Amino acid sequence: MPNARATHLTRRGILAAGGALGLGAVLAACGDEDASKNGGSDSTKAAEKSGPWTFKDDRGTTVKLDKAPANIVAFTGVAAALFDYGIEVKGVFGPTRTKDGKADVQAGDMDISKLTILGNEWGQFNIEKYAGLAPDVLVSTMFDNAGTLWYVPEESKDKILKLAPSVGVSVFDIQMPKPLQRMLELAESLGADVKSAKIVEAKKKFETAAERLRKAAKARPEIKVLAGSASQDIFYVSGSNFSIDLEYFKALGVNIVEPSAKALKASGGWFENLSWENVDKYAADVIIMDDRTSTIQPADITEATWKKLPAVKAGQVIARTPEPILSYDKCTPILDNLAEAIENAKKVA
Repeated sequence: MPNARATHLTRRGILAAGGALGLGAVLAACGDEDASKNGGSDSTKAAEKSGPWTFKDDRGTTVKLDKAPANIVAFTGVAAALFDYGIEVKGVFGPTRTKDGKADVQAGDMDISKLTILGNEWGQFNIEKYAGLAPDVLVSTMFDNAGTLWYVPEESKDKILKLAPSVGVSVFDIQMPKPLQRMLELAESLGADVKSAKIVEAKKKFETAAERLRKAAKARPEIKVLAGSASQDIFYVSGSNFSIDLEYFKALGVNIVEPSAKALKASGGWFENLSWENVDKYAADVIIMDDRTSTIQPADITEATWKKLPAVKAGQVIARTPEPILSYDKCTPILDNLAEAIENAKKVA
């Protein structure tokens, strides 16, 4: 389980580390949590649930309420996934609005102008606003096996979690289909019609995309894929352990570049830190780069050593989504984009 020296990371390092691998090491040390909400969107109307509501989360905790929660607060990415299933939340916390006022990548299709944002950055969570929403339940993901709720600040979690029960969905050391299924089950419990044509079709498209990626990886096993994340001083290379996307890619046959266990040890097993001078340590044909706003995007990397990488010179760099929005609709393009990159890649490493 990730732990350790995450406590010594700077805030920038924490965010970059998350960019690299989902911040498992940081979570274990810093204790973050998440929350989620409910409602009905135009595209998929959620039915009003009557009678008692119960849901057993991935901590093994069973939440029981007299009725289905109406006032849901969630981590932004969780809220975006529920939105795709017709469940809307009242409040969110986590990356929601960018500096220019637009919706963060983790906000998905939600209209953020209609949301109460309790905190937009790491460590932010407005408890007074949260209490004012009269929350029925808080929902978040978990990047460790200790039940740590993502983006719920450790220093104030006791106060926060006293106000409403919480639900945690694990995104730690499992493959993408499992948390996708769990999020669908949660949405169904909240009133989503999971047998609707839209949702059934979305799941089918995801399965088709997974098969496409499997075939691409099998046809081109020589194509090496490196998962990277950029910060001002460090380039992070992610190993496939723990991350729901990379574990799944590897299971489908993708040739993931893997740092050694020794190199990964300092981060609790998530990623290796490289200086920009050593960014060419690993040979790669395709580089998938963290798309979160806490990280430097490929177009903005000015380091000469980066620009000299064969994959960069060949234009074989695509986005990676270390924190996927857990709906089939949002995860399908992740698989399709990687499959396309492998199908079309020149062997350059």
